[in-house]
Amino acid sequence: MNDYDLINQEEILYLDNTLGFLKKELDKDNHDITFRKSNLIASRKEMWQESAHSSNDFDKIPEMLQHLSEVDSHNYNYEKTIERIKKYTRILDSPYFGRFDFNEDDYDDTDQIYIGLYNLIDKNTSSILIYDWRSPISSMFYQCEIGKGSYKAPLGTISGDIVLKRQYKIKNSKLQYFFDSSITINDEILQNVLSHNSSPIMKNIVETIQKQQDIIIRDTENELLIVQGVAGSGKTSIALHRIAYLLYVGMESRLHSNNIIIISPSSVFSKYISGVLPELGEDNVEETTFDNIVVNFLDNRFIFESRKEQLESLINNNHQPLNIKMENTKFKGSRTFVLILDRLIEYYEHKLTNFEDLYYDGKIIKTKEQLNNLFLNSKMDMPISKILKRIESMMLNKIHPLRKARLKKIEKIVLNAANHQLEIKSFSRLMAIKEANVLMKHLHKYTQVDYASLYKLLFTKPGLMLKLSKGLVLPKHIKQMILDTTENINKGYINYEDNAALLYIKLKLNGNREFSDIQQVVIDEAQDYYPLQYEVFNLLFSRAKFTILGDFNQTLEKRGDKSIYNDIESILHKKKSLKLSMNKSFRSSIEINSFTQKILNSKEEFVSFDRHEEEPRIVFKDNEQLLYEAIAKDIHNYRNRGYESIAVICKTEKETLLIQKKLSKLIDIKLMNVEDTESIKGTFAIPSYVSKGLEFDVVLVYNVSKDNYNSEFDRNLLYVACTRALHQLAIYYTGEKSEFF
Repeated sequence: MNDYDLINQEEILYLDNTLGFLKKELDKDNHDITFRKSNLIASRKEMWQESAHSSNDFDKIPEMLQHLSEVDSHNYNYEKTIERIKKYTRILDSPYFGRFDFNEDDYDDTDQIYIGLYNLIDKNTSSILIYDWRSPISSMFYQCEIGKGSYKAPLGTISGDIVLKRQYKIKNSKLQYFFDSSITINDEILQNVLSHNSSPIMKNIVETIQKQQDIIIRDTENELLIVQGVAGSGKTSIALHRIAYLLYVGMESRLHSNNIIIISPSSVFSKYISGVLPELGEDNVEETTFDNIVVNFLDNRFIFESRKEQLESLINNNHQPLNIKMENTKFKGSRTFVLILDRLIEYYEHKLTNFEDLYYDGKIIKTKEQLNNLFLNSKMDMPISKILKRIESMMLNKIHPLRKARLKKIEKIVLNAANHQLEIKSFSRLMAIKEANVLMKHLHKYTQVDYASLYKLLFTKPGLMLKLSKGLVLPKHIKQMILDTTENINKGYINYEDNAALLYIKLKLNGNREFSDIQQVVIDEAQDYYPLQYEVFNLLFSRAKFTILGDFNQTLEKRGDKSIYNDIESILHKKKSLKLSMNKSFRSSIEINSFTQKILNSKEEFVSFDRHEEEPRIVFKDNEQLLYEAIAKDIHNYRNRGYESIAVICKTEKETLLIQKKLSKLIDIKLMNVEDTESIKGTFAIPSYVSKGLEFDVVLVYNVSKDNYNSEFDRNLLYVACTRALHQLAIYYTGEKSEFF
């Protein structure tokens, strides 16, 4: 028997022993869960029977507290058992994926460290069969080569020698293969993973974390972590692993899933990633979109244009010689516009708070000068609306002692009036209430400020925009922008480019406590947001740390470069920040990556993973019907070759609806919706901008003619569409081919 066979037998034996222990623990917990559940129900029932239910039972309160403590204990044990059952069931198929042998300094024994999704500990022997990939010691598996290594433990740095590093492929509880390598998780294993079909949900890349990726995942020192990663570099997967890691190490710092929020580019993408965190051992992390934040924070008196609607509008207007909407979008998201909004708020403070003398019962409470000085000289570190509310409360407190005397006067007036002799007190109180309502209406004129009215004033008050933008560069067509904005707001319709501005003003005026519990914010597709939106994020999550991930090459309606990250760093303004670049793409083959880089026409550094497949195909047909037939035939062939996820990507939603209708007569194809992203298997039609962040075995891009794709905006859309392909890419057109090929 050679060395490999001997080692193979040893590994199979360790796997069998681990699985045997795992199944024994699972059987034990499954048996215990029934017992724990009955205990929990019994303790709840007993607490109800013995607890106080009326004021006559107050003497039972000490007993109730004792019962409550017992219920909490049973509930804790029950939930922990449920959690263990879920974990053990999850790893039964593949309990671990890596191992390294570590000889700690000053010790003779060599420890075999097996690494998987969760810790697995034999409490009887205190031996650890599997270490959680997020544990401190596991970091050496990702970051160290054979030789000297160390890791940061709670008690200090532990050093020693790594004498072996091994990786496994275990499937259906069977060892498929293993290999030893000094450099952990190299391209060989990546090639094995990525050359297969994409999984139903985004690939769990715990097994394929590179050293640089692991550094990003485990970073806890920086308050702001910015990652620029090319298409297919694994940005989103890294972000999700980072969340799982932070929750794991955050147990001591009391970081919980409700302290983290993920901001995704769309609801489709948000659903796409929702299944990944449970696979990594964590769930219940909040996911949202900027659209959702806008709708939740602003009034329902308006209809808000979504990001999807904005992109459709920009695409449909893209061929106009002068695209005013795109110019407006860039301007209203710029730092210049942020400065104008700040000046607008300052203008309100000094010019629009029209205080008036406040009288009550013929006596002056405060003059308008006194009120104005009270407002402007306020030392309170509060938003404007809260300062005004405080002033209102102060005035009401001064008026309150005078109300009794005023009511006496009203009663005398009523007594001397006819027809009220029998209802003096009730009628007097009614008169006093009416007076109070008039007073409150008078107070509210200058103690309440409406964010929407203030924003509207910027565009409706003659000369105000020009006054507030002194020394700043305005768009060429500012007058048209003012007219369009005013018209839309009057109709109750808010364009996407105005959403952030309204939200910014409201937050500056009113403050925000909605997200006070959020400690970690993860923003994906960072290049899709404008400086004003990052100002909003800074106001919403002022106490949080940020992980920002993006690819400026996938910017759509605006020109993208590395400067966007400088803006983000400046706006979020954290004490300690780090910017990293990931220029190696693991998603597509060399042939597809070479093809997409030519579309981009960029000189940015891009390294393709060493995997070869077929060259992308460019298919021309004389008419649309022949094109539909060619696409349907190719889909049929790709299915027969075993590809499970196929996307026909179109430029617009209108095109997507058309192609789905036409192809449905020839082959099974459906429109992709939010539910489909849980298991991306089948053939889908999807707009280019919705496909961002997703990946498919096969991508077929429809209608790439010169008429349909010709501007820089179109180039960006095309790049995003083509970079969704894992294995096969085909381009279809009639007429004249786009100049981007």
